[in-house]
Amino acid sequence: MPPPSDIVKVAIEWPGANAQLMEIDQKKPLSSIIREVCDGWSLSGSEQFALRYADGPQLYITEQSRSEIKNGTILRLAISPARAARQLLDRIQSHGIDTRLEALKELAKLSADPTFATEFISMEGIGTLARLVESGTHFGEMLAFTLTAFLELMDHGIVSWDLISLSFIKQIAGYVNQPMVDVSILQRSLAILESMVLNSHSLYHRVAQEITVGQLIGHLQVSNQEIQTYAIALINALFLKAPEDRRQEEHTNPLDQRLTEMASTLAQKHLRSIILNHVIRGNRPIKAEMAHQLYVLQVLTFNLLEERMMTKMDPSDQAQRDIIFELRRIAFDGENDPSGTEKRKAMYTKDYKMLGFTNHVNPAMDFTQTPPGMLALDNMLYLAKLHQDTYIRIVLENSSREDKHECPFGRCAIELTRMLCEILQVGELPNEGCNDYHPMFFTHDRAWEEFFCVCIQLLNKTWKEMRATAEDFNKVMQVVREQITRTLAMKPSSLDQLKGKLRGLSYSEILRLRQSERMSQDDFQSPPIIELRERIQPEILELIKQQRLNRLCEGSCFRKLGNRRRQEKFWFCRLSLNHKVLHYGDLDESPQGEVPFELLTDKIPVSDIKSVVTGKDCPHMKEKSALKQNKEVLEQAFSILYDPDENLNFVAPNKYEYCIWTDGLCALLGREMGSDLTRSDLDTLISMEMKLRLLDLENITIPEAPPPVPKEPSTYNFTYNYG
Repeated sequence: MPPPSDIVKVAIEWPGANAQLMEIDQKKPLSSIIREVCDGWSLSGSEQFALRYADGPQLYITEQSRSEIKNGTILRLAISPARAARQLLDRIQSHGIDTRLEALKELAKLSADPTFATEFISMEGIGTLARLVESGTHFGEMLAFTLTAFLELMDHGIVSWDLISLSFIKQIAGYVNQPMVDVSILQRSLAILESMVLNSHSLYHRVAQEITVGQLIGHLQVSNQEIQTYAIALINALFLKAPEDRRQEEHTNPLDQRLTEMASTLAQKHLRSIILNHVIRGNRPIKAEMAHQLYVLQVLTFNLLEERMMTKMDPSDQAQRDIIFELRRIAFDGENDPSGTEKRKAMYTKDYKMLGFTNHVNPAMDFTQTPPGMLALDNMLYLAKLHQDTYIRIVLENSSREDKHECPFGRCAIELTRMLCEILQVGELPNEGCNDYHPMFFTHDRAWEEFFCVCIQLLNKTWKEMRATAEDFNKVMQVVREQITRTLAMKPSSLDQLKGKLRGLSYSEILRLRQSERMSQDDFQSPPIIELRERIQPEILELIKQQRLNRLCEGSCFRKLGNRRRQEKFWFCRLSLNHKVLHYGDLDESPQGEVPFELLTDKIPVSDIKSVVTGKDCPHMKEKSALKQNKEVLEQAFSILYDPDENLNFVAPNKYEYCIWTDGLCALLGREMGSDLTRSDLDTLISMEMKLRLLDLENITIPEAPPPVPKEPSTYNFTYNYG
């Protein structure tokens, strides 16, 4: 007879004694259970003790967290959080250096525990640590452990960052500004400054006064990618929290400027070239966190365009109208304008029509819609001034065509700017967990404008290839969008490489790709082929199902979401080879390869699983789903609900792993696999199999009685490269 659901069988350790094997009744108060454990070892004062996990993070067990205890868990009897906090607080203030060092080392480990942190903070522990830092008497390991403990305690959000003193900020900034400082101290100092900026408006201003771009640039030139990542993260944090008016300010000396003038900073060649040469083109592969920070930097840089994108043109503003006059002058050499007002007006109307504006009389009206607003006019002026030959060629080339085939430059430039803003998500906040940065945008000081110049030439070329007329405008823009998005997916490393890849994606190539993809999805619609497809489908579905289950048996590493992404915590989950148990457990770092079952201390019988939920239905997404920056996290979240009323929560590292795991769990539970990946795999593999079977057939005939589904494996290998 199975044990009651409220009874959990565990082992409990105590130093120097044999472990106790106990059955814990979850209905009994935790204090009563601790008293029984103490009585088993003849220990008095049970209120001075607590239970902790023996493995993993070794967190304290509370009334709120006790439901997470599983059968077979190993626990450890330890002194209570309050008693441990008091002892450590006394020891870190002792005169003995060795005693203080050991205490700080233990404190750095315990501070990640929210129960201990609450007790330590209630004893003014954070103030004590801050004074130790401000004194300037701690160095090396002792200082590193002090900063680690401080950061872990503050990350619990129990006390406000606004309470931090100016002298503490100056001391931390001093470690960042020192030319030679221990790597561990530098890492923690950069992380503390980043947390200050992200969590306190008032501290943002104080930190911005202490740190300059030039000082952070030095940290981007080191060989340690962790330091580089922390440095870029601090730049991103300061940029993200900078007041809007300060982001747009211009300064003459970028290396000495404060980090409030971020628009000027990120446009400066020195900072960009340092990131390009020492980070992106360094001799080390880009890790996930660095890729995320580069993506954030890219997004924040493009977001500087949002103000112009959302600014309508004022038709009565002479300075803005002069820009349009300048476009006309460059294109048609307007120095020989006729003297009469009526003649000049008629010529202007004719020229504006040749320039491709929708409103020939008052082209300023073309820029009153947002987006793209004035940003489109900025792009056009950049092309006309910096790539004058290209601009004149495009305008004159189209003005000499037949009316029905001319490509309207003005209308195209405005619509293209809107499209590029959508593709690059100008004005959107960075997505948590996204690593989609493009190296080519770090290769030029005016990368956005140069990108536009490349794309407007592509648009003009595609228009000619399609022999388009004005009625085909939207069709041309759809093809151009596809050309751009396909090329961006290839991650060109430079603007020159972008041009080369776009040249290879001509209109005819797009048609070929579309036809090929269409063939793989819905070709062969004749009844015999449809019948053959239906006969093949069960075999292919079973193949996909086995691949998914095999992938679950290999297992995957998942990241635990926390307040600081660079001090990541990981856990691993994999299915047993007999498909009966899910094994999982915490890891100190991301594993390289397969994790043995014996290292995964927790498990869930598959028979206990009731359902799998995704997205906003997940228990751990209930509060996060409304946050814009958690959109991608929400889309890659899923949870296993199992008996009695418990859940195991996941956030997949990417969309592929999300599909693999949700499909695999559905297959495990005997339910339909319905992800986009499965549908894509099914269509692709059925088409491949059908083509292989049809290669030897001149005429397709379907026998009256279809043969049984073959039991031999398919004629191709279905494997993935799990990178």
